[in-house]
Amino acid sequence: MELTIQTSSPYQILIRRGCLDQLGEQAGTLFRGGGRAMIITDSNVGSLYARRAADSLAKAGFVPDVFTFPAGEESKRLSTIERVYAAMAEQKMTRTDFIVALGGGVTGDMAGFAAATFLRGIGFIQIPTSLLAQIDSSVGGKTGVDLPQGKNLVGAFHQPRLVLIDPDTLATLPPRFFADGMAEAIKYGCIKSRPLFELIRDNDLSKEPKVLERMITECVDCKRRVVEDDEFDTGERMLLNFGHTLGHALEKHYAFGKLTHGEAVGIGMVKICRAGEALDLTKPGTAEEIAALLRQSRLPTEDDAPAESLAKAAAMDKKGMGGTLNLILLREIGHSFVHPIPKQELLPIIIKEKEEHA
Repeated sequence: MELTIQTSSPYQILIRRGCLDQLGEQAGTLFRGGGRAMIITDSNVGSLYARRAADSLAKAGFVPDVFTFPAGEESKRLSTIERVYAAMAEQKMTRTDFIVALGGGVTGDMAGFAAATFLRGIGFIQIPTSLLAQIDSSVGGKTGVDLPQGKNLVGAFHQPRLVLIDPDTLATLPPRFFADGMAEAIKYGCIKSRPLFELIRDNDLSKEPKVLERMITECVDCKRRVVEDDEFDTGERMLLNFGHTLGHALEKHYAFGKLTHGEAVGIGMVKICRAGEALDLTKPGTAEEIAALLRQSRLPTEDDAPAESLAKAAAMDKKGMGGTLNLILLREIGHSFVHPIPKQELLPIIIKEKEEHA
């Protein structure tokens, strides 16, 4: 399957088993022959796929190098990016060279940010190897790193030149991180497509590869349509952050240690839907229907983090504008909307949700 995303810099998304080995061939259509390529990957993915990626590039006439960082969200910081810059400078990379982001969401976010800022911008290719990255973070051009004050607070919009999605790489993904990606897939069903929600509900995607590929394609196509309409996240694209305001707050509360991104977002979706139901803005029973599918997907739906901590972290949310916080709510599954509130109203909403579902 091939999709083209029509952003300010259009690019192709190739979804095909085995396409990792086509990296060099595909790069040859985008970058000058004989150029340098920096593969950025983490300590988990690098041992599995970096050699294959480098060999494919070398066969196509490129000069590859590999930068490996310790796996985990704790590496997603400016100090890691500084080491990436140093490695690329030592290789004397120029604006005609490129980066390959090989890994999950952390890798893609950091490699994309390095590409956006090194020499004021060079090209990069996304090769997502986690389910979460394949269906969500590798598409759309959002890049960035975390600060102690919050997640993704430093970043840039920088579209990749190409996205290669190889579902075969999911075979090495631990079950917890497969579930992590399912949270984002469920999110797409919640905000845009009741049929996608039901496809996930009615199939065991870990055992049905053809249905899994269909789900990946539908999620990517949904992201494509939203990004084409709102590339720079000022309107409809905010809908993609359903569950993320409280999800990011949970991640920060636990110092990015206890919960994966998908686990936190899943809990955030349930909490915000309960709040929507309490405000008579969301169809009754929606939160429990989402919670049931999250549990089916081996994801948590509850957490006891203090309301005050979540509200404080959420106040730094990037969807905020001045004193207003843009919550993403559902009318019902498949229909989402932006609901602006004054930031000071979030704490009472969280407290009420916790009290009613203690």
